[in-house]
Amino acid sequence: MRLPEWVKASYPSSSVLELKKLLRKGGLHTVCEEARCPNMGRCFSRPSAAFMIMGAVCTRNCGFCSVESGRSAAGGAAGLGPLSDDEPARLAAAARAMALKYVVITSVTRDDIEDGGASHFANCVRALKSELPAVKVEVLTPDFGGSRKALESVLAAGPDVFNHNVETVPRLYPVVRPQADYERSLKILERASAGGGIPVKSGFMLGLGERPGEVMAVMEDLRASGCVMLTIGQYLRPSSKSLPVFEYIRPERFDELRIAALAMGFKSVASGPLVRSSMNAEEYYRHV
Repeated sequence: MRLPEWVKASYPSSSVLELKKLLRKGGLHTVCEEARCPNMGRCFSRPSAAFMIMGAVCTRNCGFCSVESGRSAAGGAAGLGPLSDDEPARLAAAARAMALKYVVITSVTRDDIEDGGASHFANCVRALKSELPAVKVEVLTPDFGGSRKALESVLAAGPDVFNHNVETVPRLYPVVRPQADYERSLKILERASAGGGIPVKSGFMLGLGERPGEVMAVMEDLRASGCVMLTIGQYLRPSSKSLPVFEYIRPERFDELRIAALAMGFKSVASGPLVRSSMNAEEYYRHV
């Protein structure tokens, strides 16, 4: 299908190149680059970036994602290596160089590590808070295999927002997220919100073949799990190996879903064709 005008984005080349140099100097990855986000030019020009920790190779193989996939350690570990002990310090140094006041940390999924990398997440949060005492930190985590202990270790580090995306409706999980589990993701969100200390956030994509009733049901599930922040965006095929786009959703439909989500009790809702989970994260954090 032809790409409609409402999902096209511009890329200010100079700002992108400058920030990429800084990131490469620090040996850091961003999900903006790895996932080929359409908003990269705009975010990099601010500057703003969602840092991707624990390497650039994932143990899972989601149909919507362009991040390189490697097999788990038990299967031979293609491209997977040990975590870098100095990554938290390098991350904090880059955030200071970029003069960031709000930092988003996400990661690949590392099922080959005992705690799924939860302690590494926690170390990154602590390093940022130590280097930049006034910084706000949002973590966008994998499901850690459903481990309560892993989740609690991340929350104990004191992030300001906890984010975990369900990505799509449960019916499509076998194709879109074959190694994930919808109910497990809801349980992660429910446990994160149980303490009531920080806002809990989630998001999903449209355009993969979901039905209107399924979308509303996911929104209701997320709200029931304690989410107060929600992002809804259009799925865009990042590579020829990824799932094809089933449908381009018109902007008016995103507006309708935003209104419906606010009526359900979400305090902050970003809904639009180019919305991504970490896009304008600081602005939406201020809403809650």
